[in-house]
Amino acid sequence: MLLPLGKPGAGSRGATLLNSMPSGLKQKDWLDLALSRPLHGTFALLRLDMTRIFSFEDLPTADLVVDAIYEGGSARNTGSDPIARLLPGAGNQGGFRASGLGTQKKFVVLYSSGEEGDWPDRLDLNTGQFVYYGDNRTPGHDLHDTTRRGNLILKAAFESAHGGVAKRSQVPPFFVFTKCPTAKSNRSVQFKGLAVPGFPGLPMTEDLVAVWKTTSGERFQNYRAVFTVLNTATVPRLWIDSLSLGSGASVPMTAPSSWRLWIDSGAYAPLTSELTKVTRTEEEQTPDTELKRAILERVWRYFKDSPHAFESFAARIYQLTDQRVLIDEITRGSVDGGRDAVGRYLLGLSTDPVYAEFSLEAKCYRPMIGDSAANAVGVREVSRLISRIRHRQFGVLVTTSFVAHQAYAEVRNDRHPIIFICGRDIAEILIKFGYGSLERVSELLNETPI
Repeated sequence: MLLPLGKPGAGSRGATLLNSMPSGLKQKDWLDLALSRPLHGTFALLRLDMTRIFSFEDLPTADLVVDAIYEGGSARNTGSDPIARLLPGAGNQGGFRASGLGTQKKFVVLYSSGEEGDWPDRLDLNTGQFVYYGDNRTPGHDLHDTTRRGNLILKAAFESAHGGVAKRSQVPPFFVFTKCPTAKSNRSVQFKGLAVPGFPGLPMTEDLVAVWKTTSGERFQNYRAVFTVLNTATVPRLWIDSLSLGSGASVPMTAPSSWRLWIDSGAYAPLTSELTKVTRTEEEQTPDTELKRAILERVWRYFKDSPHAFESFAARIYQLTDQRVLIDEITRGSVDGGRDAVGRYLLGLSTDPVYAEFSLEAKCYRPMIGDSAANAVGVREVSRLISRIRHRQFGVLVTTSFVAHQAYAEVRNDRHPIIFICGRDIAEILIKFGYGSLERVSELLNETPI
């Protein structure tokens, strides 16, 4: 259930919320939960009535339920950490938490705050692929010389994952959590799933890769690890307890079936989820963290007085999304017939190429900044791009703002082959490809003359 909360301000929000309060909740509890959620613009969307929440007191006996929220305690110290209470032996701080001695662990927790620009951990809900960066996140250390030895654990786990049954049985289960503050605790987390190293169809040479990063002029390496989140809705407490006691291998029937399948055969059963709608809301097209908002604002301010210069930058953004994208020309407004760039997308083998041509339009429109409303891309702009697409071509629209609902819905409902890259997408693409700070973004922008 998606709940519009009205304009900012507890008074108007509270009145709207009371009319939408789910049954079974007390008025005060509902308002406390709802009003603790940040607003992005005029409306915010709540899914609290669909999300199961486990209290801090219930954590020692709770199962791990996909997308459930596990609340932290009320104390203002690490004793309020929910993961340590939920999974004994995991520890109460850090993003990489392993239980057990040596490199063969009982289980490993991968916790992501989603706020580290240089290390954009990401879960693809459509495919079940989870990308996680190791724990060598600052210069001055060797790839494997980390305090928690997380990268050594990754190395051992991925090596074993590509072996036989005996080797795979040595791989610890990986439990994925993300930061999810609630009204009761900023330490609350959300469980995203049970994961194993590797991903179906991905070569073993690409699922664990050491990537180079630069911080303050110093270069260093860290792992980029690709996992598969398994099709397991609930991880039972019985298995969790057996793992904590170090007896998980002796009671395999307590483990989820997807885990047993992977151990026995190496076959992945990913947790995939098909989208139930064809359009994205304004909120879903708008940056959802302070870093993403700051990056998008930096981009918009750089180009806002020279929107034509944004065209080449927009083409570069689209190229970053896929190495098969080829930009043939950045066109001029007086001769392009309405297109800011034209290019081709490579299909099939490079030795026997087939190309799909595309037209790209760039709209450097004002994104939502503070209390100022964004300038949306509407039906007129989208129709203009559609009219330029010839048979067997597709269109790409890149904007620093968002696409209005009517325009978005008409494109999807009429099945026009249009790709939308909006404000949040731009920020996330830049972060993914190493531009995770304002300084790095400014360096990139300076390569595009105004």
